[in-house]
Amino acid sequence: MGSKWRKAKLALGLNLCVYVPRTLDDSAAPSSERLSDAALLSPTNWDSRPMTPTPSSNGLRLAKSGSKSSKQTCSICLTKMKQGGGHAIFTAECSHSFHFHCISSNVKHGNQLCPVCRAKWKEIPFQAPTLDPQPGRAPVGWPQTDAMMTVVRRLPPPPRRDRRHVVPLLQVPEPSVFNDDESLDLQPAFAERSSGNKTVEIKTYPEMSAASHFNSYDNFTVLVHLKAAATVARENPRGNLASLPQLSQTPRAPVDLVTVLDISGSMAGTKLALLKRAMGFVIQNLGSNDRLSVIAFSSTARRLFSLRRMSDAGRQHALQAVNSLVANGGTNIAEGLRKGAKVMEERREKNPVASIILLSDGQDTYTVSGSSGNPPQPNYQLLLPLSIHGGDNAGFQIPVHAFGLGADHDASSMHSISEISGGTFSFIETEAVIQDAFAQCIGGLLSVVVQELQVGLECMHPSIRLGSLKAGSYPSRVMADTRSGFIDVGDLYADEERDFLVSINVPAESSMNQTSLLKVRCAYRDPLTKEMATLESEEVKLERPEISGEVVVSIEVDRQRNRLQAAEAMSQARTTAERGDLAGAASILENCRRLLSETVSARSHDRLCIALDAELKEMQERMASRHVYEASGRAYILSGLSSHSWQRATARGDSTDGSSLVQSYQTPSMTEMLTRSQATLLGSPSAQRLVQPLWSLGSQPKPR
Repeated sequence: MGSKWRKAKLALGLNLCVYVPRTLDDSAAPSSERLSDAALLSPTNWDSRPMTPTPSSNGLRLAKSGSKSSKQTCSICLTKMKQGGGHAIFTAECSHSFHFHCISSNVKHGNQLCPVCRAKWKEIPFQAPTLDPQPGRAPVGWPQTDAMMTVVRRLPPPPRRDRRHVVPLLQVPEPSVFNDDESLDLQPAFAERSSGNKTVEIKTYPEMSAASHFNSYDNFTVLVHLKAAATVARENPRGNLASLPQLSQTPRAPVDLVTVLDISGSMAGTKLALLKRAMGFVIQNLGSNDRLSVIAFSSTARRLFSLRRMSDAGRQHALQAVNSLVANGGTNIAEGLRKGAKVMEERREKNPVASIILLSDGQDTYTVSGSSGNPPQPNYQLLLPLSIHGGDNAGFQIPVHAFGLGADHDASSMHSISEISGGTFSFIETEAVIQDAFAQCIGGLLSVVVQELQVGLECMHPSIRLGSLKAGSYPSRVMADTRSGFIDVGDLYADEERDFLVSINVPAESSMNQTSLLKVRCAYRDPLTKEMATLESEEVKLERPEISGEVVVSIEVDRQRNRLQAAEAMSQARTTAERGDLAGAASILENCRRLLSETVSARSHDRLCIALDAELKEMQERMASRHVYEASGRAYILSGLSSHSWQRATARGDSTDGSSLVQSYQTPSMTEMLTRSQATLLGSPSAQRLVQPLWSLGSQPKPR
């Protein structure tokens, strides 16, 4: 029994022991030992009450003035339950209390379990149809009477059955076309931007500042560095935690977000409870101009609700829909993605930013098949609809940010889905950090300041030609005349940086003092004004004295060479490990660490170089055995490759801590959202004071 107990202190911020069976089905465990789906949705439920609820003599009670119920939070809508607040309160026979309109909406779909303790109710609240003027929508803001609370119907005792075969929620028929998205209501502020602000900054660094004009160089490197503008923080005039649905009051590009969530049988118990909590955090932090739709998939997929704005009513509707989820069935990732893409494809209106978040803890057993080869390799592209990967000749349409949960997910497929679509792959080792991983992701999505960014390179000297463009996963091309080239970058979050290494030839000169090398141009769309903008750098020039003296290598160039070298070693190690040679894979990583330690940036104690060494060491340790590699090593390496190839932060392992050396690409907006997430998990007033809607993180350590 002892091996089945684990501390939930990391997840909940409290000294609370939670019984977590190792099997997929925990129905055999007593209800007092199971962590329920909704018990984690509100910090106020983490008090000193016993885990086993005390039954009451009646199934329905009014909260008395001054009782503990009046101070509780409804575990469905996450708002306070206050006596005399205009909302009726339902207290079930297991003693847990909820807003009446929240619980009646939850149970009308056939869900007879208490969202907190999972006790099977014999009496449930039933809201008469005539009392709901808007079926399917939470009645917000209109008075409710005691008559609504007393309409209770008795249910027959449910038959005994395995919880994995619980009858799913009553499914509302889906329209054949998903063109029922809620209309946009953009405020004038979203079309304004100060004309004096630069959205993108360009810097260039030749690998040497001077080179003798008598010498020629075949692979001379120039670093092109881009940085997006910061989002200016503005103080929240409302100034309290309950009024923080938006990340900042600063105008930003609104988002259309579709979350595709795995609710297969293996998600039952703690996983689903923490996923619901994470989705609650996402819902509460989207703004009223952002729109959300949720797709839940197991053996099949269904849309919980259409793409709708996260107004107060929209948030409540979304919270109730997510909280009513029940885990059962298989894992059909392809069907979930198909419906998620369908929401995006068929929407009538479009917000400037669009993205899909995919979470799964298993392997697709319905779609993926082997391709030619020995041994056959799965064709993961079958998991993606054409509208997402865009075919061979199209750019990325809608990025899918994939999250693999636990030791049993298919890291190769999740990484492929994200790579093909232009999204990132994150590895969530323990369910305790689902919310933090989501927080980091939406912190970026809610801060997009540049779209459709394309970098153009032009050779200035008539004898100079472009060699290679090292751009990671970003599409790049050198034109036929080798005099120009392009890199398609796409979106940039606020404060995000991108570094690209350009290789050129530098000819010998007879007597010139300078050689003009390159000019860099950028074209992009402003997501607020919808206007295209262009800017260009000054010419990159190289001093050409007769005698160059001691060669001084640019630490900026050396730093990025190290990053690319480490990413290449990770890729080679992963390929070697997949062939079964774990010792060889670890040796590749060890050799890379040795080479990095001899570089200029390593001798200068460069932060990125230290981070790369720590990451490579962690990967070595996760190749200690075949079991360890299969459980976490593969996913850890792939999430690292995703991060370095896109130069964007991903969750890796069991932490998204910004102080970790591995988190080199975290932006201030991501860090701020993580602070919010961790404050809600702690639930204390002192922690909640940290959650102010400001991006005032100028002192955040930089990765450079």
